Formats: sequence, C-alpha cells, structure tokens
Amino acid sequence: MLSKSARWDGALAPISAAPYSHACRRAGNIHSFSPSLESLMSTESAAARSSRLPPSSPSGRRRRPSRFIRNVVVLIALLHIYVGIRLLPALPIAPLGRVLGALALCASFALIITGARARMRLNSSLAANLAWLGSLNGGLFSSLAVLTVTRDLFLGPAVLLASRAEAPFLETASAVAVPILAALATVVGFIDARRQPRVVDIEVPLTGLPAALEGFTIAQISDVHIGPTIKRDFLRRIVEIVNSLGVDLVAITGDLVDGSVEQLGEHVEPLSRLRARHGAYFVTGNHEYYSGAADWIRELRRLGLHVLLNEHRVLSHGNGSLLVAGVTDYSAHRFDPAHRSDPQAALAGAPPGLRPRLLLAHQPRTAAAAADAGFDLQLSGHTHGGQFWPWNLFVRLQQPFTAGLHRLGELWVYTSRGSGYWGPPKRLGVPSEIARVRLVPAPQS
Repeated sequence: MLSKSARWDGALAPISAAPYSHACRRAGNIHSFSPSLESLMSTESAAARSSRLPPSSPSGRRRRPSRFIRNVVVLIALLHIYVGIRLLPALPIAPLGRVLGALALCASFALIITGARARMRLNSSLAANLAWLGSLNGGLFSSLAVLTVTRDLFLGPAVLLASRAEAPFLETASAVAVPILAALATVVGFIDARRQPRVVDIEVPLTGLPAALEGFTIAQISDVHIGPTIKRDFLRRIVEIVNSLGVDLVAITGDLVDGSVEQLGEHVEPLSRLRARHGAYFVTGNHEYYSGAADWIRELRRLGLHVLLNEHRVLSHGNGSLLVAGVTDYSAHRFDPAHRSDPQAALAGAPPGLRPRLLLAHQPRTAAAAADAGFDLQLSGHTHGGQFWPWNLFVRLQQPFTAGLHRLGELWVYTSRGSGYWGPPKRLGVPSEIARVRLVPAPQS
C-alpha cells in the first residue's frame, strides 16, 4: 500500500484521531507480526545440488519482525486511522454509528495482520479460514483507502467551487459513496479473480524462423500463487485448459507457490498431468525463494517438470531446432549467491548460431541482460498486470513492462498478467490468463 499526503482545504475541518486510536486500543493490541523466516533460507545451487543457508537465529528462538514488516504494520494502522478520520465524521450516522465504525476499522486492522500471520502456517482449518478472511478484508480495505484518498483529492476543489448550500451535501454524498464503491469493487474483483483464466493468443514474428518451427506453440502459465486461497482444484482447471490446447511446449514462469512443499505438495500434484510434445519447463520466481526453493525444485522435478536454473535445452522439432533456456529469479542471489540470474550463463555450451532462442525469466527486468545475450523471445510474469487499480500504475517504477508483447532491441518480451492472483482474491480490469504463444516468421522488409 502506498500512502499520499495532502494539504486539506479549510472547508474540510480536521478531526482529532484520538477517539479512533482509543477505540483501537480498547479493541485489543496486535503485539507482533513475525512470519517464519525458515522458508526463506532454503534454496539450491545452479547445478541443482541441495544446499542450505544457515538459520538466522537458533531453532525455537522467537524472531523479532524485520524493520520492513514493522513499517508495513505501522503504515496499515495509520491508513485505518486516516480512513476513520476522513469518512466517519462525514457520514450521516449517529454517534453510536461512528463508534461502531471505528471498532469495525480496528477489527479490519486486526484481521489483516492476523490473516497475514495465518498465511505463513496453513496447518489448520482455523489458519486457512483466517487467511481467507484476512485476504478478502485486505482487498476491501485497499479499495476503501484508495477511494478515501481519491475523495479527498477531489473534494477540496469541489467544495471551493460549490455554493455554501451545496458543500455539505458534497461532503456527505462522497463519504457515503466511498464504502459502497469499495464493496462493489471487492465483489466484482473477487468474481474476476476466481473465474478460470482465459486463453490469450499471441503471435511473435521472428526473423529467420525455420520453416519447421512456423506455428510452434507455447502455453505459458505464470504467477498461480497456490497457497491460502488457491488450491488443487484451481490448478487442475488450468492443467485441463492447457492440455486441451495441444501445444508443443508448456512454460511455467515462476511464482507457482506461496508455502512449503509440506503444506502445498498435494495441491501442486495436478502439474504431473500436463501434456505437451516437448514437455513442461519451469523457472523460479521470487515467491519460490520465500517458500523453500530447494525443496520445490526437487518436488517439481519429481512431478516431471524440467526446471531450468541458468541453463538450456535444445529441442528438435521436425527438421528444425529450438533453444529453450531458463534463468533463476532476478532477485534469487539475495537468498543464495549461487542462484544469481544470468542469461549469458544459460547459453553456456549452446550450438553457435542456433535460432531461435527462447528465454524463460520470471521478471521482465531480465530483458536487458537477455537482449545482450542474444535471445529472440523472453516469456515473463511477476507483474500480474497490476492486478487491480491503482497498483497497475506503479508497476513501471520497478519493471520495464506491465503486460503484453513488447520489443527491446531485437528481443521480443511477453509479460503475462498471471494465471492466478496474489494477496487479495481480487482482479479489476486485469483478467487472469493462459498465454498461447505462436511463433511466426517476421514479414520480409
């Protein structure tokens, strides 16, 4: 969540935060938010040998939450207070209603934090239910906070331009509209997130494409995020859709899971039924490293997937050949220096002059290194296309592309909007997808 500060016009009278802070203290304190770090410490070398990083603290010792997590918790608390200050006094409700509203905001804060902690466990039905409720509420509050900020940005100028009689009406009507619109966005976003991914057809024109590879098709699955709210049945439907396409190759471009093999192994099992002429290939995303990358690499190989860790395979297709390479996640070196993402290393030993060259890389920002290494096409994910407004507007602060097919020099980059979702079960204007990528010859100039 990003916060914005604004100077409020004199017509928008400031309200003391004390009643809402006091209500939150009475509703109960949240003492800690400390997700387990053990799942972050397991990864594997580039040669797929198992290795473990040393634990950050002795086993059984309670870990303090990181500064980043503490800052996030404080920010979420401040946003709840801000929403209470800006909305509750403007709503046409009695004082008791305002108190109940303040308590509801406190409950919302507690549920978001408790749900986030429950996501790390998933070892009981209670934890699973709390994770679901926390995720749903997080999506609702996200829209509530964004709409409150939007209301305040427009209300000041509107009140200045309105007549003295119209100003109170504008303030009340806009305050009523915010929770209604937030609830509507949450319901619509939930429906969009939970429906099965659509198939998106993409044609990539490649110069010098051998005739044997014309029409070669790749089904790309990305960012499923199997975890607290996405389970086996959701993935099974994705596998059924992919198998119905009859593609030549399946590419899974990372962020498959949000949890350990012990927690989610049975929910990932449908991947063993993927069918394609040249098999299914997988590269790690950042969330695999949060979830125990070494264990997941072993498990996915056991299920029959080809896991590419800065390496490549040469596929014979009719009278032609295709080089398929994969790199570890852009940030993998933060968890294991041996997993530093390296497109150039992925070509080590490749036949010189072999074209086309396909790279699977979780994050679009690998594209610059991929272009320098001489790849023709990169398939990526990570961004979710922004998932829902306004977060799609901020993707470009970190990544060169948000979604779709783009060109970087001689390199084509396709960025998937994702086949699942992360965090709140919510998508608005950014539907989930399975990309069917078809290689075609570039037009003659």
